[in-house]
Amino acid sequence: MKALLMQRDRDFDLEQESPSNKPALMQDLELSTLLGAMADGDAFLLDVAERTLLSRLQNDADTILYRQTAVRDCLMNHAVVRALYDLAVEAIEAKRERWLGIFTSHPSAVLHGAIDLMQLFAGILTRLRDIAHEHAGQFESEAFRTLFATLERELTHEYLASVQDHLKELRFPTGTLLSADLGRGNEGCNYVLRKREVRGWAQQLLRRHPPAFSFRIDPRDEAGGRALSELQSRGLNLAANALAQSADHILSFFQMLRVELAFYVGCSNLYRRLAAKGEPVCFPRPAAVGERRHHFTGLYDVCLSLHMDRRVVGNTVDADGRTLVIITGANQGGKSSFLRSVGLAQLMMQCGMFVGAESFEAELCTNLLTHCKREEDATMKSGKLDEELARMSDIADSLTPHSIVLFNESFAATNEREGSEIARQVVSALLEKNIRVLFVTHLHEFARGLYETSMEDTLFLRAERQADGTRTFRLVPGAPLETSYGEDLYEKVFAVGTRIGPSEHPSRVAKQPGAIS
Repeated sequence: MKALLMQRDRDFDLEQESPSNKPALMQDLELSTLLGAMADGDAFLLDVAERTLLSRLQNDADTILYRQTAVRDCLMNHAVVRALYDLAVEAIEAKRERWLGIFTSHPSAVLHGAIDLMQLFAGILTRLRDIAHEHAGQFESEAFRTLFATLERELTHEYLASVQDHLKELRFPTGTLLSADLGRGNEGCNYVLRKREVRGWAQQLLRRHPPAFSFRIDPRDEAGGRALSELQSRGLNLAANALAQSADHILSFFQMLRVELAFYVGCSNLYRRLAAKGEPVCFPRPAAVGERRHHFTGLYDVCLSLHMDRRVVGNTVDADGRTLVIITGANQGGKSSFLRSVGLAQLMMQCGMFVGAESFEAELCTNLLTHCKREEDATMKSGKLDEELARMSDIADSLTPHSIVLFNESFAATNEREGSEIARQVVSALLEKNIRVLFVTHLHEFARGLYETSMEDTLFLRAERQADGTRTFRLVPGAPLETSYGEDLYEKVFAVGTRIGPSEHPSRVAKQPGAIS
């Protein structure tokens, strides 16, 4: 049997390699917060969530929609899905704790260990089938309906009863019946385990002759006992191997069921965290690669929301047909959070999850890469600009057509003129290769130069600031301004009487709890 909860035609590949830019994605999008909410303290859920979110991006819209409908079912039937997951865990833990027969090559020990394990598996499969029978009508997704139909079709009452009968017979309550041929030197060969003929009491009473020649071994004959045990083991060998393989087959089903259910349990854990705060979520509409679709309403940074006690501000943007989005405006106005929200939504959409927004539609991308500012190199072997250019070189090596690159205040480690020229050349090269770019920048010369060229496929957004300096944390269409209103931060810090030392310049002041940058 196969679970087929993640893909229609095959098991989910848990061993697929993570992208080379995994550390950058983890840091720049704060994915540890998202993954922690999905895991809810379960190390296995954390591992599966990380591998699913950071595996090769899913570009098949049908597979994405297949998972989305299953996620919907999971959100509506969390208790049932959790019960299925717990059964899979129980089966795996039972094998780990109880089947000691795997540590020996003796056929008798292997056989009896496999019988005990199969007995336990049969009980768990019965409970699994009962859940499917009772709750199948509550599920609408193809994934869960296929799973439940498979369980009811394969695990019939007759089948499970026959399993119990075979297991009972394999315990050989009336002894072991073997047959063998004589080989060279009259040594035994071709040992075969035989099924005993079941006779009624009348047949046994009227039987005049023993069914075969027989002999008895004295209880004190140790050598004879060992010889008889060896003969029995030869006959049991095939049966022991067959039953052990059957147990491994059932175990592999439970292992894959646990993996694929873990993704949906993680989605449910995250959803409940967001729903408890009243944050909206939606199932995004994926557009085919190359369609240049990207619009949303109420999109917010899920990781920021998970850190805060209150809801965060969402943004509404229509970037359909745009290849380049330039984001400027006031410091701590919501630009970085907006950039993270776009990256998170893209990753979540392409692994089949919901996203943190009221509505969301976007083109599928072939790769998602980030280039965000970093602290000074602690080893002092290189400056910030060298480090930025080295990371840009690594990104260039990973690029594929229709990738997305998110820049956050990149190339600002040098002067305005040089940084603007580097940014202009990098962005121009990316656009020529059909790479979509979102760029948060304070480089006015760079942003203004792009604005004055009036490129039709470019969208300019600006962090909104009210006349009194208040940040709304919303982004609105607008031309780049020469100022980022850093004096607002200075006035805010100075107004509360905080003494500012050399290392406490307003541009370096740490964000207050709940602040959005």
